[in-house]
Amino acid sequence: MRGLRKTAIWLGLIGSVSLLSLSALAQTVAVEAPAEPSFHDIAVAPSPAQPGAASLAIPLPEPAPISIGAADLKPVAVDIPLPDAAPVTALMQDDIVRMGMEAFFEDDAAMRELRVSRKDREALSAYYAQAERPLVWARDGAWTPAARAAMERLKAADEDGLDPTDYAFPEAGLRKEASPAQWARADVKLSLSVIRYARDARGARIDLPRLSPLVTPKLAIPDAKDVLDTVASAKDADAALAGFNPPHEGYRALKAQLVKLRESHPSQPSVHLPKGPVLRVGMKDPRVPLIRARFNLARDTDSQTVYDERVASAVAAFQKERGLPDTGVLNAQTVAALSGPSLLQQESEIIANMERWRWLPADLGARHIMVNVPEFRLKLVENGAVVHETRVIVGKAQSQTPIFSEDMKYLVVNPSWTIPPSIMKKEILPALASDPDYAARKGYKIIRNGNRISVQQPPGERNALGFVKFMFPNRHAVYLHDTPNRNLFSASKRAFSHGCVRVDKPFALAEEIMGKDGKWTEEKLRGLIGKGERTVHLTDPLPVHLTYFTLAIDGQGRMQRFEDVYGLDRKVRAALNLAE
Repeated sequence: MRGLRKTAIWLGLIGSVSLLSLSALAQTVAVEAPAEPSFHDIAVAPSPAQPGAASLAIPLPEPAPISIGAADLKPVAVDIPLPDAAPVTALMQDDIVRMGMEAFFEDDAAMRELRVSRKDREALSAYYAQAERPLVWARDGAWTPAARAAMERLKAADEDGLDPTDYAFPEAGLRKEASPAQWARADVKLSLSVIRYARDARGARIDLPRLSPLVTPKLAIPDAKDVLDTVASAKDADAALAGFNPPHEGYRALKAQLVKLRESHPSQPSVHLPKGPVLRVGMKDPRVPLIRARFNLARDTDSQTVYDERVASAVAAFQKERGLPDTGVLNAQTVAALSGPSLLQQESEIIANMERWRWLPADLGARHIMVNVPEFRLKLVENGAVVHETRVIVGKAQSQTPIFSEDMKYLVVNPSWTIPPSIMKKEILPALASDPDYAARKGYKIIRNGNRISVQQPPGERNALGFVKFMFPNRHAVYLHDTPNRNLFSASKRAFSHGCVRVDKPFALAEEIMGKDGKWTEEKLRGLIGKGERTVHLTDPLPVHLTYFTLAIDGQGRMQRFEDVYGLDRKVRAALNLAE
């Protein structure tokens, strides 16, 4: 457009100069008019093309003088259409915005401050460069409805256990008068916040390899372009951004529990009450000041150790809230309830468990198996309903069951067991060194291959895998299997294995998995026992999810707690800087 302006100016200058020159020339130039030719001036000459032929030589007349005055010259208007000038301002504005955008992406200090990786920096720069408009979230000096909806979701991030300060956006109140460069920076910052939220919602907040080498889920972390395309173009950007959080019922139940917890006594402190006698109104006890502090009751230095009516009323209200007899008497049951986790501790436990739902695929599978390690339980789920449930034995603290998801593809009846290297090193080789008959007594078969030794246990009643194993090939070489040590299922805490998951009543589970068409019933599968190792392939792969939840909401909406057997809950809370 700058070139068009220059062209218009030059045309104007040329026109002015031409008119001035003609006007001056008219005052000084005289031209004579030609005279009429006469017949006698015509001569005949031979034609060069045809010899002997005559040709006419007609002399040109002399021009007669013509006088032209300045008054005879009239300016002529030349109508040269020019392109509309209106788009010039808009184009220049877009250019300035894009230039501000490029400068922002080239600002290393700003990128470091915003924690933008090189990969995201390049992806965002390319995204904005190829976009139809220079800004994703703003039009005509104002935020779009999608931008405002996304900002509302960022501000409400704590509803999903995320930290709103991670997505702080001080430019939300940017005014129309702001410079193009300011709008460019603000637009990119909002894009970064939206992308960061979406990724955190899918489990990117924790560096899982640093948390534990046995936590290896395949996280579906979205790329920058997918997030922006999804949210910026959505009719409801708030819902679109929130949709990156887990869709599972277990997650939603914990989220509802978090809301309920925050709504009840949000500022209530916690105390740890030591054991002591039952307290009634009028009694004195050194624990009373702690109870007063728990219920924010004013201190009275003269009677702070007296269990008076005010203290008893506060205790009675607490008892009613917790479903205890609201007598106002401080008994052992009430002391235990008062000494439970603080509000912040309860909140952090819920958030840590919500975080572990992010480790699961968004689609668990219409049919799938869920093993919850701290609960020592396996559930086969079909279309949201539990169709089979059984007890399991999981890995010891020294040989933990890993946390991941993979597809079950086949079963093996009458399996042999090749002892893995870790067990060989820790148990088998030391036992062989101290007792040469150890392998024979256990029924192990020693296989030598050069300098390498492997130990295998053949199929049979004594086999450590029992009569069936369920295979979902994975990097940890773990699986579900039967066990000859059935008495261990009666224990309340069942962490006894080397990492695999031992299943109670495995043939009942096998029939649930394989017997949909009646081909592989429990009876038929048991009929294969003692007939050599037999592999039975599944018609369709069955997703298996090895999970770790210390909190769950049952069908009646009640909170269930399970022991943090591997300390993984504590590690997650530490990684998220949550209260211990």
